[in-house]
Amino acid sequence: MRISWSSIFDALLPVIATLAALAVGAVMLILLGANPLVAYGALLEGAFGSFNALADTIVKATPLLLVGIGICIAFRAGVINIGGEGQMILGGLSSIALGLAFPDAPGILMIPMALLIGFIAGGLWGGIPGYLKARFNVNEILSTIMLNVIAVQLMNLLLRGPLIQPNQKGAAAIPQTARLSAAFDLPRLVPTRLHLGALIAVILAIGVYFFLWRTTIGYRIRAVGLNAAASRYAGIKVNRYIVLSLMLSGAFSGLAGAIQVYGVNHFMITDGSAASFTGSAGFNGIVAALFGQLHPVGTIPASFLFGALLVGANKLQRVVQVPAALITALNGLVVVFVVSSELWRRKNARRRAIKELEEKLAAAAAKEISPQPEGGG
Repeated sequence: MRISWSSIFDALLPVIATLAALAVGAVMLILLGANPLVAYGALLEGAFGSFNALADTIVKATPLLLVGIGICIAFRAGVINIGGEGQMILGGLSSIALGLAFPDAPGILMIPMALLIGFIAGGLWGGIPGYLKARFNVNEILSTIMLNVIAVQLMNLLLRGPLIQPNQKGAAAIPQTARLSAAFDLPRLVPTRLHLGALIAVILAIGVYFFLWRTTIGYRIRAVGLNAAASRYAGIKVNRYIVLSLMLSGAFSGLAGAIQVYGVNHFMITDGSAASFTGSAGFNGIVAALFGQLHPVGTIPASFLFGALLVGANKLQRVVQVPAALITALNGLVVVFVVSSELWRRKNARRRAIKELEEKLAAAAAKEISPQPEGGG
């Protein structure tokens, strides 16, 4: 198989985009009077400087990876899931409701049940825009964003009502649930916060690769994404696979929410926004998937990188004493540059495919009109 320099460049585009974003961030640091070398050194130390720091980076990367592999499924079907925030919330709410309802259940039974419930809840929430897309051709970007808002309001309602911690009363009550039983905590590597969810996420990422590229259903999902009209002509039920892809995408985000509850927080609290629970993983997971070339296995190192950026940014802010807004801007720069690089990569791939097709057609035409040797008896 011939590998061109253009293909290598396309593969490295996300890395180049990240370095470019960090270069722009360095200029911003200089304008604020901070030394970029010191700042980025602090970022690396905060993310990788100790075993605990490395563990925190992996913990932060776990929901990004789960959301990201769900995004890969949706993108391969030609649809876009912007609803990871809401799907994470539904996964967290359903799983914690189960744990609070049965506080004396054995952990060995409750943990897998809770993760399964979170997976199903996220899938059902993702299936709503899938059905609207398939049945009424409703734009899935708009419907998933709107469902994010609905999920936030549902969380606010439940955490101030049915799920509120029993000893919280009155107008000053904090909208949070009680802590889950310690028996329900995901196993973790003491004394770090690294929990079993990280391993589950990696195994699922590899499993999704085999699902998409080694199964009939996965082939049909990818066929729908490549050409829906041709897939329909070939007998594939396009609408069914659009719904299925968004359901699976939502399911992995819902699982991310359940793992966040059982592996990290052990309760839920809200400040009225989705980020108070998700940490914006529903959006950052999209960027991680794009960075990983929309491949579930490629999303593993991509999620790790973004987890490192998020964890290391906290120490960067403390060491060089820059405003918190700069950290937000730095993360935003990485997002913009990575997404732009993906658009460039796709445009470059289309141009390369057209050029290769033209070369093949020209070669075929030249062969067709070339003089034929005279045959002998």
